[in-house]
Amino acid sequence: MQTITAANSVFALAITGLYPSPQILHGYAADDCFSTEDVEIVETVMGVDGHLSGGFIFNPTKQVIVLMPDSDSLEIFNNWALAMKATQEVLIANATVSLPAIGKKYVATRGFLTKYKPIPDVKKVLQPVRYEITWNTIVGAPL
Repeated sequence: MQTITAANSVFALAITGLYPSPQILHGYAADDCFSTEDVEIVETVMGVDGHLSGGFIFNPTKQVIVLMPDSDSLEIFNNWALAMKATQEVLIANATVSLPAIGKKYVATRGFLTKYKPIPDVKKVLQPVRYEITWNTIVGAPL
């Protein structure tokens, strides 16, 4: 029987023009490694006669990655943001996420770094750092 551990997950991120070879992310926050938002795929409209109509729509997928403030992977995201600021151009990423515990692999394409935090929040101890990537698609498949 499989477990549902996240400990053996692997997130590999490649950024065109910066990190063409996939970089494995390390140093996730303990209770919040990475997550995606729900994706709305249908828009509905209720007519004046009470008839509901709907149609398929495309929407991006937002993903949040949360790293500990001492993670070596912070440098990947900071370099990504700094390179875009320096060139005033976007750098596009692709990623694969492997979840061996459930036998799944996810491929994320055409990702944009839409939010980053340049410095950890400082409390009694430094706090985890959140980054947001907006993906064109994320598609799952068996490992």
